[in-house]
Amino acid sequence: MAAIKDFMDHHYRHFNAAAMVDAARAYAAHVDSGGKMMVTLAGAMSTAELGLSLAEMIRRGKVHAITCTGANLEEDLFNLVAHDHYVRVPGYRYLTAAEEEELLSRHLNRVTDTCIPEEEAIRRIEHAILAEWSAAEQAGERYFPYEYMYRMLRSGVLEEHYQIDPKDSWLVAACEKDLPIIVPGWEDSTLGNIFAAHVINGDLQSAQTVKNGIEHMMFLARWYREATADSTIGFFQIGGGIAGDFPICVVPMLEQDLLMQDIPRWAYFCQISDSTTSYGSYSGAVPNEKITWGKLTAATPSYIVESDATIVAPLMFAYILEQ
Repeated sequence: MAAIKDFMDHHYRHFNAAAMVDAARAYAAHVDSGGKMMVTLAGAMSTAELGLSLAEMIRRGKVHAITCTGANLEEDLFNLVAHDHYVRVPGYRYLTAAEEEELLSRHLNRVTDTCIPEEEAIRRIEHAILAEWSAAEQAGERYFPYEYMYRMLRSGVLEEHYQIDPKDSWLVAACEKDLPIIVPGWEDSTLGNIFAAHVINGDLQSAQTVKNGIEHMMFLARWYREATADSTIGFFQIGGGIAGDFPICVVPMLEQDLLMQDIPRWAYFCQISDSTTSYGSYSGAVPNEKITWGKLTAATPSYIVESDATIVAPLMFAYILEQ
């Protein structure tokens, strides 16, 4: 019995609930027919512990590439090594400015109702990744942000600090599958800031040790061409912003800027968003707007679920996995 899937099929028949089920069915059909899927992560989904469901999606071959913010890339790792030190603040809406200052004095960085502990999470990872950055620089090598994460995980240097079962880390699952992870705007992250600081103070000699955003797009263009040689690719977007906008643009870039022929557009599209449709908002744009930009076609199965991704994404993943 697939208890969650059966419950959703029976109860979720209308409105956003029905859109969620329709999108989950189409996702499963796309992958089951041999298609690949790009999943994009905006917001703070790693701090919301999406790894509890996303990791199994990766292990079961339902995800073939990820695009995420630098925050999502690092925060899954923070949670892996410092979970027991996180502090939840259920009444965060009612905190006074003085109470926020008190959290700061305890080195607790708040993300909605969850505080990331600076020393146990951020500084612990800083020490390990600085060693990777330094080793690469000394060897004259350069890597993408996710490749440094994989190097740390594969070295085993962090294992003694694990505070959750690594099967609940989506980054560990991605590393085991060697998935490509596109991280546009990585500089806008805690580790990005730390990297800049180490270049400024002279611990690192070059800002080129970590590959940049343009190189991410060039890498994505090559990956998309290779991946579509024998398959179609769908696009599952959680939230909005750069995590979604950056990778979806690879298709019109290949077709309109590089003037390549027969570039297949994204073969499935779903966005989970709490952004309302508004003037000029990408995050709130309905899927059919993307047709005019050459990202989707009129025939692309397209869905938008207007709801909280921390609720919807695990349910959809459970449905797809027939749990």
